[in-house]
Amino acid sequence: MTQRRAKDGAPARQGDTHTAMRASASRVWLFDLDNTLHNATPHIFPHINRSMREYIERHLGVDDAEATRIRQDYWVRYGATLLGLMRHHGTDPRHFLWETHQFPDLKRMVVFDKPLIHQLRRLPGRKIIFSNAPRHYTDAILDITGLGACFDAVYTVENVRFQPKPMIAGFRALLRAEHLDPRRCIMVEDSLPNLVTAKKLGMKTVWVSAGSRQSPFVDVKIRSATQLSKFYGRLEISAKNEI
Repeated sequence: MTQRRAKDGAPARQGDTHTAMRASASRVWLFDLDNTLHNATPHIFPHINRSMREYIERHLGVDDAEATRIRQDYWVRYGATLLGLMRHHGTDPRHFLWETHQFPDLKRMVVFDKPLIHQLRRLPGRKIIFSNAPRHYTDAILDITGLGACFDAVYTVENVRFQPKPMIAGFRALLRAEHLDPRRCIMVEDSLPNLVTAKKLGMKTVWVSAGSRQSPFVDVKIRSATQLSKFYGRLEISAKNEI
């Protein structure tokens, strides 16, 4: 592991270096996928929203306007349209996710900053994808962007028993599976409600947002994940949190 440097560029004292190495080794980054590691807004999200609306029209027998209202209502109430459909209509989650995440040419729809790969490789600690998206779509995005090699594990909504963020059950399922102390985790995410849950669990939080809104549940706010290294110092986790 690279030796940590003091702020003035001189090598840190031996004791400080040992402490920092322990902290870096046990630090775990949890990354959202859409609109955190790539920009899904221009092409992918409109396609998904249309697919969800059409799915609701077909399976609930409602018109365009009502399907749109249901999709938006469940997203606001539960943080995911899927959860509302499961709770109120008994929708099969696997069927819904497969049907609504089909793309004619996904590669051409992805908007991605390639320098992000270098930035992620510079961050010390384990890195895990934690996404509300389905596995087949997540794997496709990671393959297209080349991001897959940057991560040690990938958790999609199937892995947390269809308990999507911001539900605390999904977070706890990941923490249990990976044997993680939330106080050692840094959540990087574009959705503020998801960061609220992360902060309540004791995680450090990074909000990827170009907006002007601020929140007490956010430790660092950045416009792009490519800026992470610039704010790394504000995300230091005290060695006192070691178990």
